[in-house]
Amino acid sequence: MAQQGGHSRNDGWAVWITGLPGSGKTTVAKAVVEGLTRRGFAAVHLSMDERRKVYTPHPIYSPEERERAYAMFVDEAAFLARGGKGVVMDATAPRLAMRRRARALIPRFAEIHLRCPVREAMRREAARPEGLVMAGLYEKALRRKAEGTQTPGLGAVPGVDEPFEEDDKAELVVDAAAIGPEEAARRASAFVFLWLMDSYGP
Repeated sequence: MAQQGGHSRNDGWAVWITGLPGSGKTTVAKAVVEGLTRRGFAAVHLSMDERRKVYTPHPIYSPEERERAYAMFVDEAAFLARGGKGVVMDATAPRLAMRRRARALIPRFAEIHLRCPVREAMRREAARPEGLVMAGLYEKALRRKAEGTQTPGLGAVPGVDEPFEEDDKAELVVDAAAIGPEEAARRASAFVFLWLMDSYGP
């Protein structure tokens, strides 16, 4: 792990936990925040599923709208980090440019990619109840693709309508399909803690 040095606990930072819908991002993000809190680090959980309703209160689910929402998501994380906050970002962001923008705006930044094959992500997502995100995303997206059946409120679904663009600069890649959510959360939490400690320097 490269040593950055020169940082203090008052300096802001951001870790983006990303991956396909159903890969376990929210479970891992919450566990990371809880683990850091136990170790004395304050962290904010910034969830795209929650913030999207603020960014686009009257959504039309267009590609342009999604781009704007992600731009606002990154801007909010950067604002919090500039104010000395630790931010755990929780969002798919299928396009590499979305995450690269955060890396450019936030000096102390890391990406954790929960790598999960589409088939496994579909299986997990199918068992997820309705909540902040529409349930049955993949099933509805596949039906739309095969039959043209439209579902109100369903935008482009990564893994079906578009690929997820991986970043070879990601600081940690977790094989989320090979391990359970608890182990993925443990590995991510351990990484973030060591990454933060390392960034303070000797």
